[in-house]
Amino acid sequence: MKNPWLKKNPMMSLWLSGANTMVGFARGHAIAAAKRQSQTAMTEGTRQMLAFWTGSSAKRRAKRK
Repeated sequence: MKNPWLKKNPMMSLWLSGANTMVGFARGHAIAAAKRQSQTAMTEGTRQMLAFWTGSSAKRRAKRK
């Protein structure tokens, strides 16, 4: 006697394929957003570090007074 639980289910296969497509799409968007945020953070950190070491922040404060 064959086990009915091992039988292929075409509807389940279609549903899982669709779910996998949607999860892959969302994962791609999440990874892209994370890369953009990390790049922005690195750029801002580098800008602040260079401003500190070159003294450009002191020049800005002197102009404001």
